[in-house]
Amino acid sequence: MTASSPRIRHDDAQQVELSLRDPECFGVVFDRYFGEIHGYVARRLGRDAADDVAAETFLAAFRSRRRFDASRGTVRAWLYGIVTNHMNAYHRQEVRAYRALERAGIQGAEEGHADRVAERIDAGAAGREVAGALAKLPRGDREVLLLVALGGLSHADIAAALGIPYGTVGSRLNRVRKKLRGLASVALEIELEDSGRG
Repeated sequence: MTASSPRIRHDDAQQVELSLRDPECFGVVFDRYFGEIHGYVARRLGRDAADDVAAETFLAAFRSRRRFDASRGTVRAWLYGIVTNHMNAYHRQEVRAYRALERAGIQGAEEGHADRVAERIDAGAAGREVAGALAKLPRGDREVLLLVALGGLSHADIAAALGIPYGTVGSRLNRVRKKLRGLASVALEIELEDSGRG
């Protein structure tokens, strides 16, 4: 059964609620999602940052668990919202990395978020071109794109994670598609067409 199935989602919310009385119950949520959140951060910011940011995310989630509202989204989406807020501190570093990749190319770059994006596109000049395009995207558009492409979240989960209307997710993805459409061989676009709906 996947983390996004209805039974697990209900169980996640129940574990958060139980953790208010018995803090150790939050360990179920940690065990279920730490690897996924850590992997997402590693793809975005690199392995060095992933340990700290993922740990900060779960500490913040634990401290704010009383404010979790299951009617507003899943525990998974809530965690992605928290991690997105923590990664905003790394925003400038991320843009600099994309710009450096645009200048230098994908080859020889430190493994991290750009490598994962590059795996979804043809290597070489197209990789530099996409890295440059990602650096130029407004932060909100880039967050939606990467939550779909790297996090595998649905439109509904992205809306809950970022605290934006469902329609805004679609609007941002459409805007990103238009901006990336002119790039040579962007397999990322195909992924955007097929994923994240629902």
